Order: sequence, then C-alpha cells, then structure tokens
Amino acid sequence: MSMARVVVTAVVVEGRTKSEVARDYGLSRRWVITLVQRFLAEGETALEPRSRRPKASPHRVTEVVENEIVTLRKELDEAGHDSGAQTIAAHIERRHGHTPAVSTIWRVLVRRGFVTPQPHKRPKSSFVRFEADQPNERWQLDTTHWALADGTDVEILNQLDDHSRLVVGSDARRSFKAADVLDCFRLATARHGLPAQMLSDNGAIFTGIPRGGGRVALELELAALGISFRHSRPYHPQTCGKVCEYRHSGRREPGLTQAKV
Repeated sequence: MSMARVVVTAVVVEGRTKSEVARDYGLSRRWVITLVQRFLAEGETALEPRSRRPKASPHRVTEVVENEIVTLRKELDEAGHDSGAQTIAAHIERRHGHTPAVSTIWRVLVRRGFVTPQPHKRPKSSFVRFEADQPNERWQLDTTHWALADGTDVEILNQLDDHSRLVVGSDARRSFKAADVLDCFRLATARHGLPAQMLSDNGAIFTGIPRGGGRVALELELAALGISFRHSRPYHPQTCGKVCEYRHSGRREPGLTQAKV
C-alpha cells in the first residue's frame, strides 16, 4: 500500500485528524491536507504517483530548433558528410550567428533516435601488459592475513618473480617485522639468486619514507646490494597486481613455504 493511500485511509476511513496523521507518519500537515483534498475531488486516481516533471522548461531548445537540428542531420548524412553534433553546431552558427551548445545538440539527436548509445569503451592503455622481460628482473612482495584452522590469525609474505610469476618465497609469521622481511628475502635469494629490482607497496615493514624518512632493514640491504627498490603509489594496488592476484588465488608452490608461527 502506498503512503498516499495510508494517509487518506487514516483520515477518511479511520477518522483520525490530519495533524495526528502528519505527526505519526512524519509528514507535513499541508501535504496530508493536499492528499485528502485530491482524493475527495478525484477519487482513486488521486492516489496514483504523479510525475515530478516541471510544467515548463524555459532553457530547453524550441521545437523549431530541434527540427532544424534533425533536418541538418539528415541532409549531412545523405550528402555523405560528417553529421556529428559539432558539425551541426557549425552549420547553425553560420546560418544564425549563434547556436545551441554541442551537448544540447547531442541530447536532441539522442532523444530523436539518431544516436545509438554505446557502452563506455575500454581505453587502449588498459590493454598494456606490465611485465618484466627477464626472470629476476623484478620481484614483487606483499603480505596478506590468513586464519588457520584453529582460528589463529597469521600473516603470509609472498615474493613473486614479475616475469615468470614463480613464487620465490612464501613465509608465514604471527606478525611480520622489518627484520623478518629481510630474513625471508635472504632465504629466497639463496635459492633463486638476486633480483635486479624489488617492488612493494608502502607498508611500514617495506619502507620508512612515507612515515617521515629513514630506511627499514630491507631498504638498507637492497641499497648495499645495488638493487633498485620501487614502491607503488598510495591507494594504487594495481601496481602490485601480480602478487595480489596470487595471494587471492589460493595457489601455493610446493617446497617454498617456511612457516614460523
């Protein structure tokens, strides 16, 4: 039952006062009076939802202008010329010395059925694949939380080769500290060699730069080894997408997990 019908029923059938109904249903007394007056004058049709469209649209282009836009569209199409909104605007400007906005002309063409709406096209830049050219050219690393079967909450540090997506290290701790990250990195390099570059987010265990300067253990180690260390922009997790995709996939490489919980 609509609110209009509830209000009219409460006043007309139940005999409640308009002020009481307005208070009980959180409405203005003026609105309750209007609904009841409409019902008494029009009957059931007064309870149907009404359009909120304004009675007049003073800024809307006139029908004459709309017809001219449509005519120009047809003429340009038949002549094999460009018939977009900007071209139509240029023709109207040449004829009258003024023209509706290009966006207005486009809306007229849509309303008259000359434009078929299309979904937003995916930008070409989104098809660019960011991937290292060689193994050990770049490693990504990140942590994720995980709940064990007994409910214990742990953190897992995954290290992934950006080119091959080989998991070079996957280690678990109750909570990772900067020194733990360094230990895991050394274990991975002992097995797979040194990478030319590392990539991570701005977590406190990876870098101290966003928190007032200074360097954490891994930063010091990489600087001593001459390994470049890059970080994603804040709130831009796509940069570390490969390691994020791995941790959400549930895949694990056998023999690579060193669990110390």
